[in-house]
Amino acid sequence: MQAAPLDFSLKGKKLYFASDFHLGAPNETESKIREKRIIRWLDSISNDAAAIFLVGDIFDFWFEYGEVIPKGFIPFISKISQIREQGVPILFFTGNHDLWMKDYFTRELGIPVYHHPIVLSVEGKKILIGHGDGLGQGDNSYKFLKTVFTNPFANWLFRWLHPDLGVKLAKAWSSRSRITNMGKNENRFMNEDEWLWQYCKDLESRFHHDFYIFGHRHLPLELPVGEKSTYFNLGEWVSQNTYLEFDAAGGKLLTFEK
Repeated sequence: MQAAPLDFSLKGKKLYFASDFHLGAPNETESKIREKRIIRWLDSISNDAAAIFLVGDIFDFWFEYGEVIPKGFIPFISKISQIREQGVPILFFTGNHDLWMKDYFTRELGIPVYHHPIVLSVEGKKILIGHGDGLGQGDNSYKFLKTVFTNPFANWLFRWLHPDLGVKLAKAWSSRSRITNMGKNENRFMNEDEWLWQYCKDLESRFHHDFYIFGHRHLPLELPVGEKSTYFNLGEWVSQNTYLEFDAAGGKLLTFEK
């Protein structure tokens, strides 16, 4: 049984969805350029946003110690804090790179953090939204690693590392990721092997949703799910700068070019 959906009323405004900013990758210089671009995008949408959804892998690495968070990203954090103070809801979802987010954003900025997909109800439409990692068939090696990374005992052990060492080790691991090594043909559409698309089809056979919105895949996609549903993948911001704008007429993928 699915949990009750979160209700959002547009009131003439729009919902915005983006994912996979990977702030911090592949190096500080390129990340800061991207951070400034993301802030310009946030400025461009904040006045007509009913809510903003940041759908995972916003940071290339994030781990919250008891009293310490990773340094950097102050312009981005300041911007989303400003938008929240303007009364615009912002919802964070963890991805496979920032799955160690805890309560910092909720406690300090009033931004809820979701670790699993959730259902939205928007103007009579039912939307399933999440990062997308670990869903569907296959990817067993990652699913095993996620089990380890989210294990409370493993988290407790990692917290005993000094943050300088812990963050250094995590960044070294992150440097092996798909988004950092763009030579892995990440933009190739895999047809029937698009596992998130197949996951949506399987779920649709049991629970109807009008829209499925995921990140993780790093490829902007708009694909039919049966006759009455649509799957969107949000792409990424290292090279594509794509996002989803959703209003009463439905959703459309756009590219930010400023």
